[in-house]
Amino acid sequence: MDKKTLRKIMLKRLDRHKEVDRLKKSDIIKRKLFALTEVKKAKKILFFASFRGEVDTYKMIEQAIKKGKAVCLPCLAKDKKRLIPRLIKKLKNSLEIGPLGIPQPKPDCSRVIAKKDLDCIVVPGLAFEPSGLRLGRGLGCYDRFLANIANKTRTIGVCFDFQVVSCLPSCSKDLAVQKLISA
Repeated sequence: MDKKTLRKIMLKRLDRHKEVDRLKKSDIIKRKLFALTEVKKAKKILFFASFRGEVDTYKMIEQAIKKGKAVCLPCLAKDKKRLIPRLIKKLKNSLEIGPLGIPQPKPDCSRVIAKKDLDCIVVPGLAFEPSGLRLGRGLGCYDRFLANIANKTRTIGVCFDFQVVSCLPSCSKDLAVQKLISA
């Protein structure tokens, strides 16, 4: 199966996923995430603002802020090819809809930070292999972003069980996350 076909299938599955199940599984994923040593030790974490049926990251973001973590969210650069990590102090009223319909930090409620300063990155995906290889939405933003992160930075994919597949179509530019959490 090619990437385009698999993306369509996964987007349909996400759309059909019942909200009550999405929230219940997201809570399980949140508990697993915050139980990881990498997350416990992390001072600066880059999350993503979930949308279109993805794992709910908003409760994760709130919990990380409560725990005193420096929380960042990605902003899509105007060229729509690069992700820029922006530090937020609070979630409420700090986001706007970005160029592709994805929530991102408002410039006046956040500040840019260097990606070398990130300790942990929570990575979205439409599908993952158990090994951590991921299929994104097709722009390559996360693959480019993850291609040159600091060695100390841990990457963790989060998804629902139905998004984990045995084999993904891939190319040399596709990067795997170091850990995968699903429910």
